[in-house]
Amino acid sequence: MRVGFVGFGAMGRPMAEHLLRAGHALSVWSRRPESAAALLAQGAQWRASPAEVARDAEIVCTNVTGSADVEGLACGPQGLAPGFAAGSLHVDFSTIAPSAARRIATRYAAHGIDFVDAPVSGGSAGAQAATLAIMWGGKSALATRLQPIFEVLGKSIVHVGATGAGQVAKACNQMVMVAAIEAAAEAARLAAAAGIDFAKVRTAMLGGSAGSRVLEVFGERMATREFAAGVEARLHHKDYALLLDEATRIGAPLPVAAAVGQQLNALMALGWGRDDTSSLLRVLEAGGQRGPVR
Repeated sequence: MRVGFVGFGAMGRPMAEHLLRAGHALSVWSRRPESAAALLAQGAQWRASPAEVARDAEIVCTNVTGSADVEGLACGPQGLAPGFAAGSLHVDFSTIAPSAARRIATRYAAHGIDFVDAPVSGGSAGAQAATLAIMWGGKSALATRLQPIFEVLGKSIVHVGATGAGQVAKACNQMVMVAAIEAAAEAARLAAAAGIDFAKVRTAMLGGSAGSRVLEVFGERMATREFAAGVEARLHHKDYALLLDEATRIGAPLPVAAAVGQQLNALMALGWGRDDTSSLLRVLEAGGQRGPVR
């Protein structure tokens, strides 16, 4: 198919590369042209604006940071909307507010354009290995049309419901995952306070009912104090702001998530937003101390 792609960060770039390798004709645009250089070298075609990307594609995929980014890209001056023909499809892989996804879908619908919110989970490693979990919201009738895109990007593809449902599923995913990272951090802090090596405690836990992917990956970073690697905490902080806002809007009580959200706020205040989310351990260690814990 003729596919457009915008957003070439740690996840977007390998996703776009998979689409190229699958044989799709790829049109691209980026605010920073250098971020698309590797794709152009592999056969992608540069376009002068998002609108030009939309004019040359049946489906446009986007993977950017937040709600405002997606809405601006979709409906702003020289955005995708003016370039789309009726019957076109915009698939957004970003993590944004469910309400933002619904607003975009409503604006598009007036012009016969479809919108699918399809946030992904699996991190940059999952994007590179094409093993992402894709949770999407939109018209179920679009499933067949989406299959050639989704099948080369992920291993778990679930249609959750109407527009915005994919974002609710991603919020649930992030809520459970980051709460587990905080729990691992608290386990590490308890072990250290008791004078026990957390690396050994973690090994024991991995063989028990507390064993998990979070304990395996983020727990190892805590045990080895490799806080610079992996997922930037600022992204989880952004995701938590979205899910807590949604919970407030619909009146859903999330007491554990609220507490974890405060720990993420503290992490950001300490200046560790671009470090891994395993830095939640350092937040606990900082306690009442002044200045960051290394």
